[in-house]
Amino acid sequence: MNKLSRFLLGLSLAATCVCMTAAQEMSPGSMSVPKVLQITREFTKPGKVGMVHEKAESAFVQAMARAKWPTRYLGMTSLSGKQRALFLTMYPSFEAWEKDLAAIAKNTALSAALDRAGMADGELLDSMDQGVFVFRDEMSLRPKADLAPMRYLEISAFHVRPGHGREWRELVKMVKAAYEKALPEAHWGVFEQMYGGDGGTYLVLTARKTLAEVDRASQNHEQFAVAMGEDGMKKLDELFAASVESSQHQVFAFNPRMSYVADEWIKADPDFWKPKAAAPAAKPAAEDKKAKP
Repeated sequence: MNKLSRFLLGLSLAATCVCMTAAQEMSPGSMSVPKVLQITREFTKPGKVGMVHEKAESAFVQAMARAKWPTRYLGMTSLSGKQRALFLTMYPSFEAWEKDLAAIAKNTALSAALDRAGMADGELLDSMDQGVFVFRDEMSLRPKADLAPMRYLEISAFHVRPGHGREWRELVKMVKAAYEKALPEAHWGVFEQMYGGDGGTYLVLTARKTLAEVDRASQNHEQFAVAMGEDGMKKLDELFAASVESSQHQVFAFNPRMSYVADEWIKADPDFWKPKAAAPAAKPAAEDKKAKP
């Protein structure tokens, strides 16, 4: 599969895409696509994943819940690439982000609890970084906002060559027009990195209920190719080669134990968003015998 095909596949998967919800508006009845998206990446040490990391992250969730903090975040773990966890915090503006940071700083009890949780969590991490992204409406197609029923997120990252933004915008415009024509149900959201990384980085975010949707992506690609025509596909190939320096495609699974989501999400699906704590493992019969006097 060539680079252009991977790009088109990344967008074709977005036929069931829903984009991020604004942090202060996460109830299903009042959702909107956020203008500002903060992504924290935690790269865990070998063997420090699963329940070990979930237990450390639950301290953050509990601290926010005790404080009844209005800003919510969504945690997920990698199914591809290096083992890591992502935490997505969503804001309607940079001003809202500033106010949230200032409020946390003023809340000494919450700040202290987050500091303690951070120290314990840091023992499990190999590294951590943060990026801030802004929503690009002109590059997005019919973005939706309800993530509550979703379980996976695909992130396709594209790094545009310096000085080739015009070709990139033309490429996205052509792709968007073809999908509007061929796949009326298609949706995707595009975010451009503003802080914390290389310039010219764009994310195409795709959320889905099941990974079976990936199996159907090739059908969308075929419909797209028909809509573009042979000349159009050739033009796209040229634009991609001229504008895209590199691309990556990763998939993550939502992790409810690492997420601080709205009460409405939990009420809608408590089995997933508020899982019961795992029961302690039963002792072997031989061990019980030894324990008895």
